[in-house]
Amino acid sequence: MASDGRRAVACGILLAALAACASPRTEPAKPAALPATPAPAAAPTGVPDIGDRFRHRIPGDSRQVVAVYGDGRNSPDSTVVLYTRHGSAWERTRSWPAHNGKKGWTTDHREGDKRSPVGVFTLTDAGGVLKDPGSKLPYTRSAAFATPRWWAESHRHDFDYVIAIDYNRVKGTPPNDPTRPGGDAKGGGIWLHMDHGSGTSACVSLSRSAMRYLLRTLDPDRHPVVVMGDRDALAS
Repeated sequence: MASDGRRAVACGILLAALAACASPRTEPAKPAALPATPAPAAAPTGVPDIGDRFRHRIPGDSRQVVAVYGDGRNSPDSTVVLYTRHGSAWERTRSWPAHNGKKGWTTDHREGDKRSPVGVFTLTDAGGVLKDPGSKLPYTRSAAFATPRWWAESHRHDFDYVIAIDYNRVKGTPPNDPTRPGGDAKGGGIWLHMDHGSGTSACVSLSRSAMRYLLRTLDPDRHPVVVMGDRDALAS
């Protein structure tokens, strides 16, 4: 009887061991991983030294900004900087010395006031006396751009290359189209053009090499604009 009891105990231990092998321990279920939250897109950094007043006027699809920083409200001297947007950052591409209106800047430009208009304007059309240097903007070559013969010789080549600033003009027309939608009193014919070494009637003037570079670089697909004014006005 004792041996039968020992056999029964041994069988019980063996059965318990087999049961343990046949039914492995179940680990507690791990909670499902939460989906990753995408990082918010970086907000675009502003064009340097351009305050909120004008920064908000730069179209959201613009990837090229020509910034004209006037030395002072009544100064004809300025600096032009081309910025290109890469991702969320505006990167300085090139810069050049330049001139603006002889009497400086105004937020209320009038015909003949010798001041350049302050603001943000699109750049859509180009042209000049000389043949197209490889402009990405639509380019109109015409002898009609030539300066009047009675102008000083130093001004003779002012309009060899021009880029229209879309102030009081019809986009998609040659820069010298005379149509002024806001009326003649508000002036017009405001261009980026070749420099003659001093202030202009209201345009912004740059060197020949700068104009050729801008003509070959400003791209309609990047929706270029000019932001222009004296430094204090632009920073406001």
